[in-house]
Amino acid sequence: MILMGLFSIAPKKRTTVPSKTHKVYPYLLRDLEINCANQVWCSDITYIRMRHGFVYLTAVMDWYSRVMGGIGNDG
Repeated sequence: MILMGLFSIAPKKRTTVPSKTHKVYPYLLRDLEINCANQVWCSDITYIRMRHGFVYLTAVMDWYSRVMGGIGNDG
């Protein structure tokens, strides 16, 4: 789309622009070699807009095996 000069006219979200007053935390896994399962887990949460509100979706994953440890929703 960029090559064709097409772009959205809707306002862009600025959700990843940090405030200058927010503390920046270090990335603790930078020099860690992940070489076995159950060593590092990650999680995420997001929401999905529905007609009558929101549904929250959460996921937990093992970084080594990429196996989803759990997925849940709350509606």
